[in-house]
Amino acid sequence: MLLTLVEARAQTAPTLIPAHDPVMAQQNGTYYMFCTGPGIAVWSSKDRKTWTREKPVFAEAPAWAIQAVPGFKNNHIWAPDISFHNGVYSLFYSISAFGKNTSCIGLATNKTLDPTSKDYKWVDQGRVVQSVPGRDMWNAIDPNLIRDEAGAPWLSFGSFWEGIKLVKLRPDLTAPAQPEQWRTIAKRPRTPQLNDSLPGDGAIEAPFIFRRNGYYYLFTSFDYCCRGPQSTYKIMVGRAKAVTGPYLDKAGTPLEQGGGTQVLAGDKNWFGLGHNSVYTFDKTDYLVFHGYDAADKGRSKLRLEKLSWDAAGWPVVQP
Repeated sequence: MLLTLVEARAQTAPTLIPAHDPVMAQQNGTYYMFCTGPGIAVWSSKDRKTWTREKPVFAEAPAWAIQAVPGFKNNHIWAPDISFHNGVYSLFYSISAFGKNTSCIGLATNKTLDPTSKDYKWVDQGRVVQSVPGRDMWNAIDPNLIRDEAGAPWLSFGSFWEGIKLVKLRPDLTAPAQPEQWRTIAKRPRTPQLNDSLPGDGAIEAPFIFRRNGYYYLFTSFDYCCRGPQSTYKIMVGRAKAVTGPYLDKAGTPLEQGGGTQVLAGDKNWFGLGHNSVYTFDKTDYLVFHGYDAADKGRSKLRLEKLSWDAAGWPVVQP
């Protein structure tokens, strides 16, 4: 899911840095961006314009991941998710065999994001969720943590197969809460004749849930990533009054029945846009995502845009 980074490039780079599946956090005036890459790629910035490459989260692949996903090495840890709660940063991440649902979502924690701090140390908490071919019609990648009004943690995730899933987690985030309850909150039609082992043609993935003014907004990506100039990624959204749904688009169609309202799509300058996250920095909302740059052979780059809301409360981007 990552186009090769140019190792010879300068350690400090302008906004258009190579990135895939970016997420972001702010600590003490510094922004930290995490994305797909060897050991989970990390960049830092004071202004969200000039970025400095930091050391990856993992110097070596977690031992459990090598055992769980045959053939996995530390070269492709996908789609992280960063959040902060009760003094702890939680970083979920994806381990997978590309195009298969031999996949796991893991968790690492840290007291700080500042690499110069004496408290800086990523501690791997291991596997949280796993999907198994032949058993599960879902794919345990692309995690996103959201807390409901009561502070309870919920994990959304998913890619292709039967779409986006949601499960409540234990308070320590290390496993699903008991009894386990799995919900489908978004999906697209899938050809039923396809073998269960195949991803299928219901191209939806990369959920991100954002709370605002009494609604939970579920952002997802439709169509295809990772194909350079042939990428067709687009960002879609629906919303719900409860974290568990049902999520509806502007027309009132449930996302679990194929609905979705378009937020942003590719054009002649960017072949595809997707795998977004949403944050409020300094009282302004931002959409963070990656795009396939037409000016650079379709390579994947970090994109940030201000996010506004229309009179009915739907997200609007005017790049």
